[in-house]
Order: sequence, then C-alpha cells, then structure tokens
Amino acid sequence: MDKLLIINIKELLQAGEEIVLKRGVEMDDVNCIENAYVYAVDGRIADYGEMKNLPAELNMLVKAWNSADPHEKETCSQADAIEVIDAQGRIVMPSFCDSHTHLIYAGSREREFVDKIKGLSYQQIAANGGGILNSALLLENMSEDDLYSSALGRAYEIIASGTGAVEIKSGYGLSLDTELKMLRVAKRLQQNLPIPVKTTFLGAHAVPARYAGNKEGYVDEIINTMIPVVASHELADYIDVFCEDGFFSVEDTDRILNAGMKHGMRAKVHANQMGVSGGVQVGVKYDAISVDHLESVGEEEIMALKNSGTIATMLPGATFFLNMDYSPARKFVENDIPLALATNYNPGSCPSGSMQFQMALACIAMKLTPQQAFNACTINGACAMGLEDEVGSITVGKRANFIITKKIPSLDFIPYAFTTPFIEKIILDGKQIEIQ
Repeated sequence: MDKLLIINIKELLQAGEEIVLKRGVEMDDVNCIENAYVYAVDGRIADYGEMKNLPAELNMLVKAWNSADPHEKETCSQADAIEVIDAQGRIVMPSFCDSHTHLIYAGSREREFVDKIKGLSYQQIAANGGGILNSALLLENMSEDDLYSSALGRAYEIIASGTGAVEIKSGYGLSLDTELKMLRVAKRLQQNLPIPVKTTFLGAHAVPARYAGNKEGYVDEIINTMIPVVASHELADYIDVFCEDGFFSVEDTDRILNAGMKHGMRAKVHANQMGVSGGVQVGVKYDAISVDHLESVGEEEIMALKNSGTIATMLPGATFFLNMDYSPARKFVENDIPLALATNYNPGSCPSGSMQFQMALACIAMKLTPQQAFNACTINGACAMGLEDEVGSITVGKRANFIITKKIPSLDFIPYAFTTPFIEKIILDGKQIEIQ
C-alpha cells in the first residue's frame, strides 16, 4: 500500500463528510480544521482531523519517523510504504476544480489581442475571420499528435498552478473530422493525466465558413451527423452550445441540447456573455449541469436559476481580457444560487489557466470574499463537472488531490497576492509531483 500522512497542518480547508454544493451563506464556510492531519492510502483519503486526535497507530509512525536519522527515515518509509510530510505553518486545501476550459487548440491569437487594443470588438474580429474561425483553421492543419503534445503542456501548466480536475471542450474543429480529432485528444489526456478530466462536445461554437449564410444547415449537421458519431465513440460527457447573438439562437440551442441529451450527453451552455441571450433559460429547461459566463443577467435569469438545479459558472478571466462588465456575483450568492468559478482557458479570450487569478478577479472585481471564491473554485467547481464524489473537498474516500501552500498568513493571502506563487507541494492521488 502507498501511504501519505501530512501532519501539523496549520489549517486544513474544506474538510468534512457532508460537503456538497454550496450556496448562499454556506459560501462563507471553508470547513477549516486547525492544527490538523490528513492521511491517504492508495491515493484515497482515509482519515483527517485534529492532531490531538491522531490515531495511535499513526502517532506511532510519526514518533518513529521523527526520531529516526535521515537514513533510518528512508528505511522506515520504505518498510512501511509511508511518506510523512510535516506541514507546520502551512495550509492544506483540496486542489482547484476548473470546470470550463478550451485547453486543446492550435497556435495563439496575439494579433487579435492587438486588434482589441486598437478598438475592434470581439464581434468585429470574428466577422473579419478571426476568433473561433481562426482557431478552427489553425487546428485543421495541425496533426493529432502535435495537438496532443501542445495540450499536454498546457495541462501540466495548470496542474502546477494547483488544478486537480478539469473539463475540456472541443469547438475549434467545426467539422466532424476535426471535432473528433479534438475529442480524441481530450480522451488521451483523460487517460494519461494524473487528474480527472471531463470532456464536452462544443460543435456549436461558431458557424464555419462553409455554412456562411446557412446556419440552419450547420445545426442540422451537428444534430444528424456529429452528435451520433461522437456518442457512438463515447467521446463526450457533456453537450454545449454558444448561445449568443451572432452565433446560435435559443431555438438552435434547444434543438442541439435535446439531441445531445438523447445520446447521453448532459447539457452545458455558454450563456449571456455578450448580452441577454435566453441561454440561461434554455439551459435550465434541459437541467444543464451549468450555465457559463453570465456577464449579462437580469431578474428573469436570476429567478430561473434560483428555482433550478443548474450551477452558475463565472469566467472572470475572460471578462477581464475582453474588458467587459463583470457578472453580478453577489446577487447570485444573495439569491442562494450555487456559484462556480473557472478559467475558460483558451487562445482568444483568456490565455490563462490560473485559478488563483480567477479568485483574485472574483474578489477584486466581483466583490466575493476569499472564502466565497475558494468554495466556487473547489467543491462547486467539482459539482459543475459531476465530480463531487471524487474531488473538491477533504472527505474520506475521495481522491487525495491536495495543495500544500508555502508559509502564508491565511487563505485571504492567495487572492490578495495574486501574482505571488503560494504553492509549495502538489499532491495528486496521494503522491507528490514535481512542480515545473
């Protein structure tokens, strides 16, 4: 058996047996245990609690480990197959759960970044052949192995920044062959990465050039050709649509979600980024696991979400990069709507996979407290991927995916010092990994 025991933890966050999707006042509670330990066996959490309640058999191991000289410690560790980490002065927390990324793409789009600086809007850049269509062209000309290699690099980048579970979308293919190529890469990542990966089919990300003036034809292709093939190869957990003016309408979204769900893919929706699109309501209609973006919402959207089981996922990194108005996050908390934060890591509107930065933006621009932002980045992010039984909290039976911080004053320090590296060790499945 592989065993890991972390002792003398200053604060163990999100620790408990009944930690589920949080909303309202629950968002203020980070379930902190001071002067704590956590114990993992074969990659799963086996026990945790206050140091004063450390079980006798674990206490004996700690005493033996503490009294041994360096050579004996190594021998002891090998004999007992146990690693002991003394986390005195440090916080231990569950890894971040990033429930919305476009991690698989070809090339970068810094020229469009300059276009934005010069005053062009997201819609104008798209109309000029940039945006998603530019990424689709680049991806079509990239081999599957090269695409995998580039995505793998980004995956380890986010792992090193504390992410311990991720959702990855297609959507830069916009044809059957290239969408399948993206989803096959996502599946390879799912099989080879040391973190859980969820996959989402987002063929309805934009209308490709070959269907210019015939969006209905492309919607039909998604429904009649793409969805059945994606489902037959079991490549996607979720179905998603960019429901936005100039992209896909409520009616398009309704048809696509309905078809995807008939093939076993639960709904997600890109909703209300550029304006009030109706995407929230159609997402709720199909019991979407989440509706994402939400920069533009009114009372109708609030009431629709309040009476649903759908999670409101906000992507403040994209809001920042596009210089838009932020989603009214506090209104969601005040109305007991569960809220998650994710990066939207992509080449066009958020070329960053830092969940620390999302926390900072949520606090600075959206006026969430660090505790609320932390919950949105951990347990609620896990729920927005259907991974709440695997990750997102320190709970017996879940995967031992942790962050051990440096000696920082408090949780508040993480979003406060938003460019300061705060991670000392990354633990995935009970094993320490190298931070590159």
